Amino acid sequence: MDVVRESARAGRIVLFEESARDGAQAKTLMSADFRVRLARAQGAVFGADGPRHVVFAAGFPSVCGQEFEATRQVALEAQDSVSPAAICRGTAQDVRLALSAVRGAAHARIMVIVAASEATARALVHRSAVEALGQGLDVVKEAVSLADGVAVDVCLVDAPRADHGLVAEYAGAMTAQGAGTIVLADTVGDLLPGQTRELFRRVAAGAGPDAVLVSHLHNDLGLGLANTLAALESGVRVAACSWLGMAERSGMAATEQLLFLLAHDPDKAAQVLGPDCEPWWTAPDLTRLPGIARMVSAETGVPLTVTTPIVGTGVATISTGTPFTHPQTFQPYDPERQLGLTPTVVLTHLASQRVLRAVAERLGHRLDPAQTRTALGWVKDRAYRLGQAVVADADFAAYLDGLTAPVPVPVPAPVPAPSS
Repeated sequence: MDVVRESARAGRIVLFEESARDGAQAKTLMSADFRVRLARAQGAVFGADGPRHVVFAAGFPSVCGQEFEATRQVALEAQDSVSPAAICRGTAQDVRLALSAVRGAAHARIMVIVAASEATARALVHRSAVEALGQGLDVVKEAVSLADGVAVDVCLVDAPRADHGLVAEYAGAMTAQGAGTIVLADTVGDLLPGQTRELFRRVAAGAGPDAVLVSHLHNDLGLGLANTLAALESGVRVAACSWLGMAERSGMAATEQLLFLLAHDPDKAAQVLGPDCEPWWTAPDLTRLPGIARMVSAETGVPLTVTTPIVGTGVATISTGTPFTHPQTFQPYDPERQLGLTPTVVLTHLASQRVLRAVAERLGHRLDPAQTRTALGWVKDRAYRLGQAVVADADFAAYLDGLTAPVPVPVPAPVPAPSS
């Protein structure tokens, strides 16, 4: 049974996770052991339904022997957590190698890459788009005949710049030959959301009701997530994404952002997916997202910044007075309830007396009004003098130790005894 097709046709969301594969084009390299850890962690977000909600692109076996072994290890060791996939070019040799990398694993898949536009067809296979798509259809037929239970997906490269009627025709033909899903890849990342909706609606209408389309949308214009939402609005239920947005050039829709947006608020999900949506077999455990993101950042060196949505260092932090006293008024969701992140008060040059006292108490100091005013002056002077907004806890604690230290009472010198 193809659990991905089953999920998509039932209206459930499936994430096509690309961080181990397309993330490599962001100049990152995940070890085989880490790919297994990541696949298991991502599947665990959905409990026992991980394979029905996550396709994990484990690697591109034809790159080298090490990449083959990494893909194989994920397929064998994470098969209970996700649907493992191997990626391959549209050649018989690549298909056989990819099948051998995942064969025997539960819910295994391969994805065959086929050029769809004139430009990519000429660049990749030195043929016209029609010839490239025809060759791709032949490869899909052979892959399905050899699959022996492995699902065969197809990625139509540069679909937005291709003839949409031609893409729809071959998407339908490949589905009729047994393809599990058809990925439409915005290879150069220059779509606008309205264009994305139109692309997926036109191809879906032309390909027929049996075709399961997948969005694979890049972030070169900063619209990867917006375009992915547009694809979902048009009826797509399988969406490619990558932890921390890692992918070639400017990346693609970030897994943690897409998943959180679709899961944290049913009303928002309904606006994207429709009023009667039931997107999950098992609702995702969003509290796992920050930990997975930190794990991926540590492995790849891709930083979590103060402005990274959902999992960045600025989430659940407060540094100014009004948000400190009315936090619910100044945040779109509760990070403690939905992400498991305890709010932290950060001391900066914007601090009010109330914020400063809260930080001081966290560090074990209770300040009187005079001490509070003195400390606030020190904080602001230090921040502007150093050109750094945040005053580290250790530095503030050392200052407070001096500020609150008991003032020694001078002992009067002994009065010499009068001489006789």
